Amino acid sequence: MHLTSLLIFAAALFVAAGSPGPSIAALVARVISKGFRDVFPFLLAMWIGEGIWLSLAVFGLAVVAQTFHFAFVVVKWVGVAYLAYLAWKMWTAPVDAKEGEMPREDSPAKLFFAGMAVTLGNPKIMMFYLALLPTIIDLASVSIVGWVELTATMAVVLVAIDLAWVLAASQARKLLKSKRAMKIANRVSATTMAGAAAAIAARS
Repeated sequence: MHLTSLLIFAAALFVAAGSPGPSIAALVARVISKGFRDVFPFLLAMWIGEGIWLSLAVFGLAVVAQTFHFAFVVVKWVGVAYLAYLAWKMWTAPVDAKEGEMPREDSPAKLFFAGMAVTLGNPKIMMFYLALLPTIIDLASVSIVGWVELTATMAVVLVAIDLAWVLAASQARKLLKSKRAMKIANRVSATTMAGAAAAIAARS
């Protein structure tokens, strides 16, 4: 693909993915509440999920996505339910952990599933790849090599954005030393996570 096309795609994705939304809210809430060490399965699933949407767009499978719309609706609501469950756990989390240590009860598999559900069930992400992307790039002319280039560009942009959010959330978490501060952080994180669930649920 032409470098110009890749740069345009990267810029559009940077704006779309960098703006705070349900996925970013869920990510930041998780890091502030539990730390960054166990968040990578969640991140990996988010990146894979966006890769799936990109692939659907590039290979002309938008019709397939519409055909299996019910399946994506199910994934969306399962994701909403799981985010709400995580919000409840954050709200009720104990605050008697040692300094720098927070309870980590969620398995990597559960976090991976949550990240995948948030990404595949987020209409904002779906609309970017299936509706906006075709107006940016002539998808009919994209070859396998072009798809690889787009996927690599997507990965670079998403990794940079998401890790920047993780770093910012981690720095904020370091400021939380007292039990009161930890309790407030848990409640704020729970509210943010619940808000992310509500935002996804409200979008059609």
